[in-house]
Amino acid sequence: MQAEKIILCMASLSILGSFVFGGVIEADKKGVVTYADGQVRRKAIDIENWENAPVNTEVLTGDKVRTYRESRAELDLAQLDVVRLAPRTIIDVIKLYEETKEKKVETEIYLESGEIWASVHEIEVDTKFDISAPITAAAITGTHLRMRVEEDSSTQLKVYTGEVRITNAPQRNDLTPRSLVPQEIEGPREIPGPYEVTVEEWIYIVASMQQITIDRNGRVVSLGQFTFEDEDERNEWVIWNQRRDQIRSERIEGF
Repeated sequence: MQAEKIILCMASLSILGSFVFGGVIEADKKGVVTYADGQVRRKAIDIENWENAPVNTEVLTGDKVRTYRESRAELDLAQLDVVRLAPRTIIDVIKLYEETKEKKVETEIYLESGEIWASVHEIEVDTKFDISAPITAAAITGTHLRMRVEEDSSTQLKVYTGEVRITNAPQRNDLTPRSLVPQEIEGPREIPGPYEVTVEEWIYIVASMQQITIDRNGRVVSLGQFTFEDEDERNEWVIWNQRRDQIRSERIEGF
């Protein structure tokens, strides 16, 4: 029963991003591997096997990209946005700057497992940028964020700059957003059978230097502020991403 509810209500953790997008032309609707360390592979939609993905490998709609143990990668998307993959991460590029009938430009990336660091630029047209995962959904603009999906599909989102709206019910448009105020979350407890357990549907606004963690059933288990002094923010993965962001920022300012 519970599995059915999760599939219906929380089939994907989407980060829905609106950002200004000034004229992505057809030739730019692709990603490029701009950093590859260790084993990085790509699987095109029309092939069965994974192939090596060194620097300058193109990534298109329908492709999958993965990293293995002690490996990492960086994807530059249309020279506007960046997604980096930590070790043991798999993403599926479902859409990449595709124009809809409503003249919106949509990108959708599915985070199957592992961890990503994303920098979504703020630009000028109606655009949607989704990062999906097995459990919830979110809306971003001009954001630096970090998302991790554990083996049991529990998910953590950390926002460094900007604002994200995250929900466990992406099909609902009538939910009232809640500000992310730190509070005690009731821990797991045994539910006497044979009652059905209904998961509450929610949407939270996660602002700069805030985090939210959702369990495999779509329940919020922690939320609140974090700082760069936290142990989790002093690991090599975070420091590397900050360094890459700084290099990219300096390069953009130089143009």
